[in-house]
Amino acid sequence: MVEVPITIACGNYDRTRAILDGRVKVEGCAVTYLPLYPEEIFHRAFKFQEFDVSELSFSSYIRTVAAGTSPYIGIPAFVSRIFRHSGIYIRKDAGIRTPADLRGKRIGLPEYQITAVVWMRGMMQHEYGVAPSEIHWRSGGQEEPGRSERTPLKPIKGLDLQPIGPDQTLVGMLRKGELDALFTARAPSSFVNGEPHIARLFPDTRAAEKAYYKKTGLFPIMHLVGIRKTLVERYPWLPTSVYKAFCEAKALAMVDLRDVNALMVTLPWLEAETAETMAVMGRDFWKYGIQENMPEIEALTGYAYEQGLIERKVGLEELFARSTFEISKI
Repeated sequence: MVEVPITIACGNYDRTRAILDGRVKVEGCAVTYLPLYPEEIFHRAFKFQEFDVSELSFSSYIRTVAAGTSPYIGIPAFVSRIFRHSGIYIRKDAGIRTPADLRGKRIGLPEYQITAVVWMRGMMQHEYGVAPSEIHWRSGGQEEPGRSERTPLKPIKGLDLQPIGPDQTLVGMLRKGELDALFTARAPSSFVNGEPHIARLFPDTRAAEKAYYKKTGLFPIMHLVGIRKTLVERYPWLPTSVYKAFCEAKALAMVDLRDVNALMVTLPWLEAETAETMAVMGRDFWKYGIQENMPEIEALTGYAYEQGLIERKVGLEELFARSTFEISKI
């Protein structure tokens, strides 16, 4: 049988590693797996469509679907998800003690459209009553100057969103007091290095995130997997084959988390951590599937619309390959 050659660009995650190392095969395909960082994958996927199968920013993908320009169709393998209370950083002298104190402040973000900050703004608005229009947003490179939105962004009515200077960085501006806070997915170097001016808005992020989950039931989705539409047209079986492989790889990773014979992750109390997470979120705490993640999908698409990132709401049938709505079971 002649296998279809495909290139998969995705992070080097435990939940995808079995595809990378060949333990899990994509039926009917010969796979070249490129383990890249998300920023590079998204830049190359959205601007140049370089990959047959690609990890995608969910919010940017929603935007291209709403605009009718997406070269990819999604499958509900949500390879990146994380609570985002930990991604809000403040200057200690900016007078910010609670989310309400963010009103009127100058807040930097790498891009207005990245999924992490869409969730953060949605959380601020729906949990704490702070609307995006009440904040002065400044966008640009966090550590390096020159970053811009990965997909074109039209002006949003009533929103103060301005790019920083071509030689400026968000980290540098926060250090100088030219910004009051940062909303970002990647920990700023100044925080990692322990610089005294910077702290998290939620110091006990674990407690805040557990409380958020218990109240809302939401485990925020960051990234999904997309397949080039032209390939799907040629090989209609491809979305199911790719989705099955990602599900199988994740299942193997979940088994490894409970293996106490020889720890698969460099954490001494890995099994206890896993058990505690399951006690809060259930045994399948990292769910794939459309119906299984309907609350998160509806929340994110709703936030994108509320925040002016899309001009119309998008439907599930636009976001995901039809064959992944119902997978056969034995």
